[in-house]
Amino acid sequence: MQNRARFLYIGDIMGESGLALVERELPKIKAEHKLDCIIAQAENVSFGRGCSADDFARLRRAGVDFCTGGNWSLWQKSILPQLNDPAQPIIRPANYPKDTPGLGWKYIETRFGKVLVISLLGKTVGRDSKTILSNPLMTVDEILLAQSSVEKAAVIVNFHGDYSSEKVVIGHYLDGRVSAVIGDHWHVPTADGRILPGGTAHQTDAGMVGILNASLGVDVSVIIDRWRDNKMVPNRLAQTGPLQFNGFIFEVDTNTHLAVTAKSINLTYN
Repeated sequence: MQNRARFLYIGDIMGESGLALVERELPKIKAEHKLDCIIAQAENVSFGRGCSADDFARLRRAGVDFCTGGNWSLWQKSILPQLNDPAQPIIRPANYPKDTPGLGWKYIETRFGKVLVISLLGKTVGRDSKTILSNPLMTVDEILLAQSSVEKAAVIVNFHGDYSSEKVVIGHYLDGRVSAVIGDHWHVPTADGRILPGGTAHQTDAGMVGILNASLGVDVSVIIDRWRDNKMVPNRLAQTGPLQFNGFIFEVDTNTHLAVTAKSINLTYN
């Protein structure tokens, strides 16, 4: 009986360009890499802010099995029923205050068995930098302890944050205890995808899906006006130009729950 499951974690999907690219290319990527389970960071899907119920449905139809969360997870109110429903495969960060809508961890059923997916928010993340958050290390410890008796094929942790130090440290903190720890939020892929000494797959940041020649998916001219001329202009998503698809592929031995292979994928399309 096969005991190795192949996962793809897709970096932040940014706006309509990113969503359309996932719809177009994911079936090919899934077939080429013989993927068993696909997880995507969906907190920027709908106009760069959150993920609407309609766009969540589009991701599911495209082949995404589960969506992780970040600091924009609660922006699109239409997704709240799905965030609250344990059977719907989308989560927001688990270390938000206790009265926050939605759930921060859920299970997904695969042919290998249950997979536990957890999202966590770093100490400093954009608009939520002043939000009082639970300690992410203590939060993940509490979840793992509470779910220790549940039979699982894998445990995957997403860490959404600005500090590379936090993303690296939590990888080592959980090394040997979970299958993978993947960072995101930067929209720039790091070159450190690997298996840590204890057997946990780790990448500091998985990157993004969307327009390549942009500032993290935002029109560069907007950022220049804001930076150089101090104009308080709103973000405008880039719409045209080459596209990028960044992610992290790792294979898990479902008997040990630890990773056996890990590699980044960084694809561009004209």
